[in-house]
Amino acid sequence: MTTHHHSPDELSAFADLIRNEQIYLDHRDGVDRKRRRSRILRGLSIVAIVIAVVLASIGAYVGWALNAPLSAPVVTWQAPQASAAGPAAIALPTEGASAVSVSGAETYFGDAASGIWLTSGTNDPRPIASITKLITALVILDALPLEGADDPGPTITFDKADHDLYDKYYVLGATIAAMPIGSSMSQHDALATMLIPSASNYAEAVSTWAFGSQGAFVSAARDWLTAHGLTGTTIVEPTGLDARNTSTPTDLIAIGKLAAANPAIAKIVAMPSLTLPGPGAMYNTNELLGTDGVSGLKTGNLGDGSHSLLYTASLDVGAGAPLSMTGVVLSGFSDDSVNSTVLTLFDSIRRGFHTVPVVSSGRDVGSVATPWGSTARVIVADSASILTWSDTTITATMETITPTTYEDGAVVGSITWSAGPNSVSVPVEIEGTIVPPTAWWRLTHPSQLGAP
Repeated sequence: MTTHHHSPDELSAFADLIRNEQIYLDHRDGVDRKRRRSRILRGLSIVAIVIAVVLASIGAYVGWALNAPLSAPVVTWQAPQASAAGPAAIALPTEGASAVSVSGAETYFGDAASGIWLTSGTNDPRPIASITKLITALVILDALPLEGADDPGPTITFDKADHDLYDKYYVLGATIAAMPIGSSMSQHDALATMLIPSASNYAEAVSTWAFGSQGAFVSAARDWLTAHGLTGTTIVEPTGLDARNTSTPTDLIAIGKLAAANPAIAKIVAMPSLTLPGPGAMYNTNELLGTDGVSGLKTGNLGDGSHSLLYTASLDVGAGAPLSMTGVVLSGFSDDSVNSTVLTLFDSIRRGFHTVPVVSSGRDVGSVATPWGSTARVIVADSASILTWSDTTITATMETITPTTYEDGAVVGSITWSAGPNSVSVPVEIEGTIVPPTAWWRLTHPSQLGAP
């Protein structure tokens, strides 16, 4: 066995080596512990930051969700439609022939109504009897016009030839008025005596005075008719006793309008009676004056089956301003039957105007809805009706309004119904109140909220 002996120096070096290794290990452990501690602290910091960010985000979301604007409630509604009334049944005369013109109702009847609106029978010329005297007055005033409705005009003095006309027309069975020899009268009053009681002797006397002879009058009458395009009218003498004095319904509508436009004639034919020296008390042959707004013009008849009336009227139908009417009935059986047909016509026109209810207050026309389930009704606030003519279509239009708040009574729009020239509007409002959403609904429905 061999024994090695180490020198003291070798042992000392080995001890130093061991000692140094321990120092190194101790130093390395210290460094590692510091590094681990640093990493732990850094990790904790990151976790703390993440938690803080998450908590801040949650807080921000909650704050936003609880206060974010909401989408406006959805209002859905529809205007109720109104049904038109039935068509008007206009009762035109069944006797003879007739025509009617209406002004002031173009928005109801159309623009053509102010020309010839309705007719019955044929438009052939028929005897017009004393309606002739209206044409005679127009021809005289065309040659010798009066300056106004009350202008007396020149004075006419009647001689024996004029006085003899009284007997002439008495024998013929015509209407006459006293005309003493040497008596005088203004042109205005002479025309009134011709038109109001329909005195035939005055028609011839005044037309002869105006033109010098009956031939000259007839010639002037023909010229006047031609100038006004009245090709369907024939005048052979001034009174209408001759059945050859004829006209058509459409010509007579034009003649009636010309007469109504003359201030003197319009005022005279509207007078129910008149008293003058000489003729005395006289009464208008137009028994409809003052009835249903009838204001003129002239009657005429040559016996049964030839009764006629050319009339003007201001007919109140409850549609604002009265309708301005000019009409004629030719060849009626009697004065009573003619008057009856005119009044029946007026009644049928009035019945053609209807007040149609279009909606009742409180009618449900829609709803208000929200994403969170709160709802309310949409109702019509008031009742409404509209005046219509015949079967005029009633149309409804809507206007939507965005209310400030969606609560009971808030107006969300209006409905307007229109028929012809008339319209009526009513507001549409909320019945009930939209309740705000709960906090939980806000937190759980972010997509239904406004942008943060």
